[in-house]
Amino acid sequence: MLESETTSDEPSKGQEMSEPIAPDLVYHLKTTGDPALSPDGALLAYTLGWVDGESLNARSQIIVLDLRNGSSKKFTQGEKDSAPKYSPDGRTLAFLHAVEGSRPQIWVAGADGGEPRQLTDLAKGVSDYAWSPDGKKLGVCADVDPEADPDTSEPDEVPQVTVVNRVRYRYDTLGWRGDSHFHIFVVDVETSACRKLTSGDWDDTAPVWSPDGSQIAFISGRGDDRDFMALSEAYSVPASGGEAKLMSEGLFSVGALTWSPDGRQLAVVGSDAPEGMVLWQGWLYVLEDRKEPHKLTDDTIRPYLGFPPVSRPANLCWTDNGQIIFLGERKGESFLFQTPVAGGPTEAIWGGECLSTGLSVDRNADQAVVTVTSPGCPGDLHQIDLVVGGSNRLTNHNDSYMGDHPAASLEKFSIERAGIEIECRLFFPPGFDETLTYPLVLDIHGGPNGAFYDAFVPAQQVLASAGYLVLAVNPRGSSTYGADFMMAVLGDWGGEDYQDLMAALDTVCLRPYVDLERLGVHGYSYGGYMTSWTVGHTNRFKAAVVGAPCINLHSMYGTSDIGISFGEAQWGGSVVDATDKMLERSPITYVADVNTPVLLLHGESDARCPIGQSEEYFTALKRLNKEVEMVRFPGCSHQFPRLGHPKMRKEYLARTLGWFNRLLV
Repeated sequence: MLESETTSDEPSKGQEMSEPIAPDLVYHLKTTGDPALSPDGALLAYTLGWVDGESLNARSQIIVLDLRNGSSKKFTQGEKDSAPKYSPDGRTLAFLHAVEGSRPQIWVAGADGGEPRQLTDLAKGVSDYAWSPDGKKLGVCADVDPEADPDTSEPDEVPQVTVVNRVRYRYDTLGWRGDSHFHIFVVDVETSACRKLTSGDWDDTAPVWSPDGSQIAFISGRGDDRDFMALSEAYSVPASGGEAKLMSEGLFSVGALTWSPDGRQLAVVGSDAPEGMVLWQGWLYVLEDRKEPHKLTDDTIRPYLGFPPVSRPANLCWTDNGQIIFLGERKGESFLFQTPVAGGPTEAIWGGECLSTGLSVDRNADQAVVTVTSPGCPGDLHQIDLVVGGSNRLTNHNDSYMGDHPAASLEKFSIERAGIEIECRLFFPPGFDETLTYPLVLDIHGGPNGAFYDAFVPAQQVLASAGYLVLAVNPRGSSTYGADFMMAVLGDWGGEDYQDLMAALDTVCLRPYVDLERLGVHGYSYGGYMTSWTVGHTNRFKAAVVGAPCINLHSMYGTSDIGISFGEAQWGGSVVDATDKMLERSPITYVADVNTPVLLLHGESDARCPIGQSEEYFTALKRLNKEVEMVRFPGCSHQFPRLGHPKMRKEYLARTLGWFNRLLV
């Protein structure tokens, strides 16, 4: 075992009057996001989110912080305001606003305040937008449904059939897609006139204007096999209208883009892997007409992309002095990187020991603002001086709560198995006493190409606050450790990654304060798969919480929204080619060997890992007289533990904690 490192982000406030972080933290914590610096860097607009105490609904407003004097004010008063963006001259602030029961639309107001004005009225709302360089237009990404007004004379209450002609007719969290597609529009800021710029049987997203305003670059998936493969390309189209031009020939997938200052090149986060894995591991490329893509970064860095199309694309900044500034990840930590376009090493400007998911840079690239979460901090905004270095925290919306509810401390260590280094994170309960013994929960991340970061994870903090040690491992297959490490899980679900998890657990169980008779295991999505796989292959755990699992890969292939595009790359082929292997690697195959009590937690509107996966497992376990309980979350997608209704998020945490408290305490 390599030398370990212990860190703690606990508040300095004494613990004698403290309270544990409980499942109701979702009602108390606030979120900060969408940082947007004004061009001159004097003002910062951002989205502040919280849960309304009476309705228990999530709300969000735009806050503007004056970086010159530290004062702040509420810029909007709505219930669902987000995505602020300053005009190029800094005089206008645009944002997305949604009233109850409607889709988000773009509104604009003077940067110094005043009555906002609605700019768009698109049928399915706006998902993303970008200012033109002259500030007179917006490039807008919006959903278009060709069947929005069906030709029928029957009353609305009479049920209608729905017709499916393609595989990708739905998408988790977005819901039913049918023949809907995202496309790019151009909106005149003065007149609100709206003109559709792209069309076709594909999605067009992430509009970015060229510096002279003549072109709009965007991301699309127009290949012939777009219905079966998770591939995407970069295109450019004249802002006045015309044919789109492919800009990323030679790459299989693109996840973010920006123009060079002279408008002759594009910088993109892309991948040349045929599996289309830019979301798992991307590289920074420079694209130029009639030239091969030029790779700038290696796979020791994973450029941050978010989770499109549910989240807006990541921000890249190409500076006037030939540097590209971007957020990236390395070994479960976030950094702000800069890389020279002309060639040379990529440098970490700032970061480490945190997860960062939002970036804004001012016009002269003198400063940046990033969103930051760390094990002891649910989320804040930090300002980074790009000229002389250094950073400072700008917001403290959760200090009061964290002062009364100390976070778990974190120890990071690595083990070696079969010549591979496996990084682990162990969370300790506040007030930990090494002379006592504690129950331990092994937490398994999703993906499988996800990762655990140095971040505040509610489930881990709730369990640790309740007196559990929580072990979070990044086994092979995890991202941020290089492409070879990540690719090792393809075709090997439940193989070497399972052995990595057990080896990490074995190492921690040698410590005298771990109670070997009180071990639990929890995971969500692929973590749910691995949890159900684990209890089918060992009896060492006394309780298991299985969230939204993959249980039967054969049935999931045809029922998941990504059963083909994701499943074929992960499982080794189509349902025809890999049937035997799918069943061999399915937890349902080993259900008779399960002796651990299992709690299943699943959203009823989950299109990614459909609830039928839990239903199959529940039925099989019940038929065999195993101890099992299933909790169904109505109206909840696969992303509900992070994006769902606050009550459902609290229920997930409470049910998880309750199951372990009943069986391990």
